Order: sequence, then C-alpha cells, then structure tokens
Amino acid sequence: MLSALSNIFKIPELRQRVIFTLIMFAVFRMGTHIPVPGVDPTAIEQLFNNGSLFGLLDLFSGGAFSKFSIFAMSITPYINAAIIMQLLTVVVPTLEQWSKEGAEGHKKTTKVTRQLTVVLAFLQAIGMSIGLKAAILNPNPVNILIIAITLTAGTTLLMWIGEQITAQGVGNGISLIIFAGIVAALPKNIGTMYQYLRAGTINYFSVLLFVIIAVAMIVFVIYVEAAYRRVPITYAKRVVGARGFGGHSSHIPLKVNQAGVIPIIFASSVLMFPITVVQFIDIPEVQKVAAYLQWGTPLQTSIYVVLIIFFTYFYTAVTVKIPDMADNLKKYGGFVPGIRPGQPTADYIDHVLTRLTLAGSVFLAFIAVLPTLMGGLTHIQGIYFGGTALLIVVSVALHTMKQIEAMVVMRHYEGFMR
Repeated sequence: MLSALSNIFKIPELRQRVIFTLIMFAVFRMGTHIPVPGVDPTAIEQLFNNGSLFGLLDLFSGGAFSKFSIFAMSITPYINAAIIMQLLTVVVPTLEQWSKEGAEGHKKTTKVTRQLTVVLAFLQAIGMSIGLKAAILNPNPVNILIIAITLTAGTTLLMWIGEQITAQGVGNGISLIIFAGIVAALPKNIGTMYQYLRAGTINYFSVLLFVIIAVAMIVFVIYVEAAYRRVPITYAKRVVGARGFGGHSSHIPLKVNQAGVIPIIFASSVLMFPITVVQFIDIPEVQKVAAYLQWGTPLQTSIYVVLIIFFTYFYTAVTVKIPDMADNLKKYGGFVPGIRPGQPTADYIDHVLTRLTLAGSVFLAFIAVLPTLMGGLTHIQGIYFGGTALLIVVSVALHTMKQIEAMVVMRHYEGFMR
C-alpha cells in the first residue's frame, strides 16, 4: 500500500494537485479558529449541551460552529443552493434548457448557484445571529449585521476554496471540505472516549464493542456504496456506407444508493429545525410536546425513518430521468433484451429502480439511526459516529481515491485498487 501511495509523488501534475489540496485544507482549518467579533464563546458552548441541530452543524463545520468562527456556517448554504437548483431544474424550463447545453449551460447554472448561495448564507446568518442574540456581547442591529456579513463572507470564501480544489486539486472540493471537517473531529472524539474511561463512565468492553461496530459499519457502507445493478443493453448493428456500427452489448449501472446522503440531510433538517426553535420558546406546554420529538426518542426515530424513505424516493424520482434514458437508448439503437424500446423500456427501468430505491432507502434509514443504536449498545454518549458523517466520509474517500487511481493508471503506474 505504501508503494502504491508513493506513485502519487512520481507524477508531477498529481503531486502538485495533492499538495494544493492539502494547502487548502490548512487554510480551512486555520479559518475555524478565527472568531467572529462581538460574540461570547462561553455562551455559545453552553448551547451545545442541548445537542440537536447544533451538534450536527458543528460536526459538518469541523468544530467552527462551537467556536463561532468565520466558518461557523460551513458550506451548508452552498449545498442547500445546489439542491434547490437541482430540484428547480425539473420545473423551470430555462434551467432545464441550461442542463442540456453542456459546458456553457453548466457555467450559467454555477453562476446562479453562487448567487443563491450568498443570499441563503446571508439569510441564515441573520437568523443565526438573532437566534443566538444571548451570546452577542452588544446585540444591537449594527452588530448583528456585522456578524451576519462576517459569516456570509466566511461561507463565500469556503465556496471559493471548494471550487479551487475541484479545479486545481483532487476530488470534489465541496465534498472534501465537509470530509475534512468531519475527520477533524476524530481526535476530539477519541479524547472524549479516553476521559470517559478515566472517569469510569464506560469500560474497556464498551470501547472494544464500539470499535468492532465502527469497523463493521465502515465495511458495510463501502460495500453498499460500491454496489449497483447492471441493466443489460444490446445495440443493433447498423451499416453506414462501408462501415458497420453497433452490434455490441453493454449495461446501464444503477446504484443501490442512488440518492446519496441527501435524504438524510433533508429528513434531519425537517426534524431538527422545530426542535431547535422550541429551545428558545419558554412555554411549558410547548416544551412537553417537544420532549416527544427529542433526538433518540421512539417517536422521533420512527418519523425519521419514514422521512428518509420518502425523501429517498422523492430525490431519486427528481434526479434520475428515466424517460430520457429510454429515449436515448431508442435513438442510438439500444434496447434491453426481451423488452420493446420506448415506453416499455422506461417502465422496466422504473420497476428495477423502484426496487433498488427501496433497498437504498432502508440502508440510509439504518445508517441514520446507527448513532442511537450504538449509544444504546455501548453506552457511549456524546460521540458523533455513523449516519450522515459516516456516509459522507466513505463516499468522498471512495470518489477521491477513484479519481487519483484514474490519474495514476493513465500514466501507466500501478494504482491503489488491485
């Protein structure tokens, strides 16, 4: 494995890309320690004792939110903007036309996504500043506006860093920023577990069980993320002039987890937003109702699972355009053996994808409730493992490794995968 890793530094271009990515990671980590002016860090830390949405946001930001640094909102507004643009592509004719224009259309979509990111970031920063008014040293409108502008600038800088990593580094920059934030929390989690051991809160058997489950789940997630169903395709042979085309077989790869991590993010946002808002409402009746929806309760877990399954089907239906796939196959003389081209092919692919989506949604639901299950089995609380974090880390690592592998193999070097 070490010899395979050394192949990276044998290629000047790849070596430069890897070094550039590491430099951008260093800039990101330094930014997480630059505090926003006019905020009391002690008051912010007290809010994290309540868990909920704050802990998840802090995980994605690599600890920047708990410090309330300039990167406190992380890259979340950009992700929301990208998801909104992807969903609007289905209903807005102009965006749909851009998606069919290739590179030029992609540039237009990217420009609108950036603008939408700034707007969403500013609105989120205003809401965050007002919601955390108790932690602001002098909560007047001018200071709140300054804090909001600072947070928006931090998110915009992270967006630029992510795009630079994509263009001049390795892998997808936005995904790698989230990846770096999650991995950065690993030493803190190890330290927390060590403190639990010293205090006698947990024993060594609990730690061993935690490690075994963690390793097993990483292997399981890798297996499912790399799994796909092959739909066989045969192309009819055509003769154009003196040359023959087609007459070969191929397949359409349909991933088991077609929706990725998006359904978990949607479901988490829907459930955690009202819980977080209720924390600022000091009404006993409201607090009693909110207690039934606290993270880890049976009702909350059941609703969480149902929402994940729903959003998995919804997002897959929006992003996977089955009629276009069937039309393209028909246009180029391809067909599924035993299935007529056109609408019958679309129905067949839809049937296969529906069953795959069921398996993928159950997988996502299981991964999402994993932290609750691990907490119950090992009695280790306060350590964020599993769910969205595990899925993002594994997916980004696999994608980045495949991209580096492709660059290495292109230059006739032995890569990572054997």
